Amino acid sequence: MIRLDGVHVRHKARSGGLLRRDTVHALTDATLEVKRGEIVGLVGESGCGKSTLARVLTGLQKPTEGEVRFHGRDLWEMSAAQRRDGFGSAVGVVFQDPSTALNPRLTVRRILRDPLDVHRRGTREEREARVEELIDLVGLPGHTLAALPGQLSGGQRQRVAIARALALEPELIVADEPTSALDVSVRAQVLNLLVDLRERLGLGMVFISHDIQTVRYLADRLAVLYLGRIVEEGRAADVAGAPVHPYTEALLSATPSLLETTERIVLTGPVPSATNPPSGCPFRTRCWKADEVCATVFPTEASGPGEHRWHCVHPQSPTSPAGDPAPVPSARSTA
Repeated sequence: MIRLDGVHVRHKARSGGLLRRDTVHALTDATLEVKRGEIVGLVGESGCGKSTLARVLTGLQKPTEGEVRFHGRDLWEMSAAQRRDGFGSAVGVVFQDPSTALNPRLTVRRILRDPLDVHRRGTREEREARVEELIDLVGLPGHTLAALPGQLSGGQRQRVAIARALALEPELIVADEPTSALDVSVRAQVLNLLVDLRERLGLGMVFISHDIQTVRYLADRLAVLYLGRIVEEGRAADVAGAPVHPYTEALLSATPSLLETTERIVLTGPVPSATNPPSGCPFRTRCWKADEVCATVFPTEASGPGEHRWHCVHPQSPTSPAGDPAPVPSARSTA
């Protein structure tokens, strides 16, 4: 449905003085595809490029290099009108904080009707019927339509945001950490709603989070980002069950699971800067397996069963049973 090929995003940032402008490498050589009806999870630390990748997927950010193809057509070779009508209505976005994503001065009815008015979908009566259909689709009572966002709970506001993203019957939903601002019990309700909508409507979905344990049970495939690069990708069961890249292993150990016993991996070493990324593998400054080879060039892609791919000079065997503890090197400690 949508594919990124070798996408780079670089920004200019003022640093150190009025005339000095550093280059920020927000995304480097990213290749990713999302199929119809598939949930792809993007995971990684803050600042790793998840939101930049989401902006590229939704057409809000033009890549510095590379291609974004929607149903085989290069998105940035389309005219602005074609992107707005053909692509803009096919992609819905759910933002991280519903309290800032919704206009506090508009009623829920007006918020849900706005996309329909802008894209001139149907008659006035059909738009009103669609608004009522949307509020029912996300499990909110009809009287919610008359409320302002400030009169709703956080979970209700996020359901309204999801309903707005579904207004134009999109093929793809991009959800940028949609549950991080919610309580744990409400978070589960919203996650279950997204899964239910995927099954009922056949939506493709990109779910962004820093919590790999949540995403592994929601997504069909996982892509792990570090410093703007996708370092590991594959089926969620493969990536989370038998991680190959050391960074993926560290992410899994940092978010404890009730179902598995994992050894806590404490990363040491300097956190690299996006304005001056290290040579070779960007994770080498914090990796306990790094050696001189890792500093020479970014590792070429290697692959395993089931389209499991990674970039690492010293990968863990992808065939190891999930949950088997690895030997404890000196750079690791238990918590």
